Amino acid sequence: MDAIRNGRTRTRTAGVGTLTLLLVLTACTPAPQPSAGSQPPSQSPTASVGPTASPSPSATGDADETAPPQPGDKVISSTVTHDWSVPGPTTPFHTDHKNPVPIAPPPAAPLPTLSAIGAGQHPSDAPPYDQLSFRFTGGFPSYDVETVPELVDDGSGLPIPMPGTGTLLEVTFRGAQSHTADGTASTVTSAPPPAIGYQALTSYAPAGDFESVLSYGIGVGRPMGTIPETKVRVTEVEKIEQGQHLYVVAIQLDATAWK
Repeated sequence: MDAIRNGRTRTRTAGVGTLTLLLVLTACTPAPQPSAGSQPPSQSPTASVGPTASPSPSATGDADETAPPQPGDKVISSTVTHDWSVPGPTTPFHTDHKNPVPIAPPPAAPLPTLSAIGAGQHPSDAPPYDQLSFRFTGGFPSYDVETVPELVDDGSGLPIPMPGTGTLLEVTFRGAQSHTADGTASTVTSAPPPAIGYQALTSYAPAGDFESVLSYGIGVGRPMGTIPETKVRVTEVEKIEQGQHLYVVAIQLDATAWK
């Protein structure tokens, strides 16, 4: 499949640092969620859906939380896999996770499976940032994050419009899926609208879900080459929430330029 993705296998793995629990539990303003009874964007086995964030002390919580904390909820680990920098064409972010295949016997999914996407803002952090997070069950997939000139649909090879963006990021999850075993439905149970509308994080779009490769485009509100740069950080959070074991990959965009 790496050949299908133009051989973009990364050789650079960024240093790993530990992020404090406060990163996961401090204030984050959620993106608007679909109205009651609405469904996340439809998906086929060759396309997936998607955005997520961290928790808020507000009554409504953060878009990365499905409900207020319950007894037994806990954060197992929170780790910065790529600290603030720009994942350029020659310096992409790359992280490997090795999972057994299948990761669990049937009827469980054989691969880490995307269950939800959320978006939120962290205006009081230093630096302030907007966040898009992907919540998986089963384990952390491997992933690459890079800047791209355009977002291309993996199935058709056609460009996917991402209007109103200054820069495009693409995150590619390897050894992951977002469709049911029969390929007829999406496993994503919640996701904000594609037009996020934040200043750093403007939008997102699915680009593929095929042969264990799952990809999304992320719209950034200004060119990353301008000063100050819009830097990117990636954080992994493993946690128990509402009795479910979750593996969250959060893409965080520096919002300092809009302060």
